[in-house]
Amino acid sequence: MSDLTTDLTTGLTAAFSSALRTRRLIAIVRGTDAEASFRTVMALVASGVPLVEVSLSGADALGVLRRARAEMGGEAWLGAGTVLTADDARRAADAGANLIVTPGLGAGVDEALRRELPVAAGVLTPTDVIAASAAGAAALKVFPASAMGGPAYLKALRAPFPDVPFVPVGGVDAAAAEEYLALGAVAVGVGSPLIGDAADGGDLDALRKRAAEFVAVAGAGR
Repeated sequence: MSDLTTDLTTGLTAAFSSALRTRRLIAIVRGTDAEASFRTVMALVASGVPLVEVSLSGADALGVLRRARAEMGGEAWLGAGTVLTADDARRAADAGANLIVTPGLGAGVDEALRRELPVAAGVLTPTDVIAASAAGAAALKVFPASAMGGPAYLKALRAPFPDVPFVPVGGVDAAAAEEYLALGAVAVGVGSPLIGDAADGGDLDALRKRAAEFVAVAGAGR
């Protein structure tokens, strides 16, 4: 890799890391209705949640990514989630994602890094943390955090890894988000407790109210 390419890659990753530490919240959109999912993404951004992940397991996720990128412009952070394979990473990048989020380590992480995209790589064990950090992941998504004991598990992980940028995901409601952030998580990833049924065609006004609550939690203590 040339020095110029290295500088560009490092710059993009640093910009994502800065945004993550500033905003401390990633919204996770996984819907059964592509139109509703698109409207959900745009409502979140308008509500002060600029870090949004569209899960590839949702309806026409690539189409949602394309539409959102066209609407948001080239500089906005738009993530693709549930990236499992190298092909997933390629298709997500081609659709406009400039952030790749995975549930674990594997070919999706490798391809995203090869494409010089910031990666929030899924980890669970200390071995995963070491591997993801060595690979160059910009953030480490602790998933499924709630199934492993929630905030208590994050506290245990941070003992040997105090400087790792952990992002707990899975069962993160507003109360848990507040606790995770107080324990040193760099950010939290929130799906259904924030999105509700909005990405399935539900109430966007209710989504906006929940977004305001989570934005307030993420902003507290900064």
